[in-house]
Amino acid sequence: MKSHRNSLITFLFSGFAILAVNGCKNQQTDAETEIAVPVSVLDIRPSSIEEFIETNGTVYPTREVELKSEMSGKYLLQNNPRTGRPWSLGDRVSTGNVIVKFEDAEYVNGIQIDSKKLNLDVSENEYEKQKSLYDKGGATLRELKTSESTLINARYTHAAAELQMAKMVVKAPFDGVIVDLPFYTSGNKLTTGQSLVKIMDYRKLYMEFQLPEKDLIHISVNQKVRVLNYALPDDTLYGLISQLSPAISPDTRNFKGSLTILNDDLKLRPGSYIKAEIITQKKDSTIVIPKSIIVSRQRGKTVFVIDQNTAMERVITTGLENPDSVEVIKGLQKNERVVIEGFETLGNRSKVKIVR
Repeated sequence: MKSHRNSLITFLFSGFAILAVNGCKNQQTDAETEIAVPVSVLDIRPSSIEEFIETNGTVYPTREVELKSEMSGKYLLQNNPRTGRPWSLGDRVSTGNVIVKFEDAEYVNGIQIDSKKLNLDVSENEYEKQKSLYDKGGATLRELKTSESTLINARYTHAAAELQMAKMVVKAPFDGVIVDLPFYTSGNKLTTGQSLVKIMDYRKLYMEFQLPEKDLIHISVNQKVRVLNYALPDDTLYGLISQLSPAISPDTRNFKGSLTILNDDLKLRPGSYIKAEIITQKKDSTIVIPKSIIVSRQRGKTVFVIDQNTAMERVITTGLENPDSVEVIKGLQKNERVVIEGFETLGNRSKVKIVR
């Protein structure tokens, strides 16, 4: 009876032992499964980084003009010589292109341009005659000066008549683009002062900005600027700081400046709202990582690097930085793999599974 009892106890003990061993194995397997955190990594390669100051603003053309009628007369919109059709919005114009002509016979008759040209020719001939006679002793100095004065007056009178005639023809004063062209029925009579056309040259644009006083020591005239437009996310333009005020506003503690943007392809439109990045420093062939993966610890800035499927916490020292990236000047080496996703739940020596 005693022997039977001992056998039963031994059997029960063995069963419990097996269950305990199996339970430990299951717990170990579960632990290993939980520890293998899926992460994505970045292979560190030498790269470049720029440090810059951001500012925003509206861009304006460097040249623009609104041409208005300087006389009354019949309105005649001219044809674009490139297309053979009447000028329209968006057409490019060259210096001297005739945009509008006016017709007014009464105005032309009043100017008497032909008569004044004839009077100029007569005055020139008379002056040459008196000069020749004076040189031979056949005319007095007074007679020569009188003819010279008559010639000068004739030139002024003729030039004034030409200026009046020029008001009948509206020409583009510089190369640009038509951005406003009010509609008038051809042949209708317009009065003086009516808007005819607005032309902009925006191959170069400018933007005014204000920045805090602390940034003044980092910015200088002719400094490079990268320009980003929200409507053109795939196009990057460049410009230069063109002006800087040395004065600091006592109210805002800001200083003023302006930048000029190169826009030869006319991709950026006048009036666009842009983001400008004023590049203050640049470094090539250095270690650069995403700024978002840095974890602040009591020991300093840290990241996680992978060593044989184990995440190792690494303290780093940083250099140049911008909103997205940061330079690492100590703590990382090229060809190491740094965790860029999944690092939030990691601890030092955590087991990881790389999923890229």
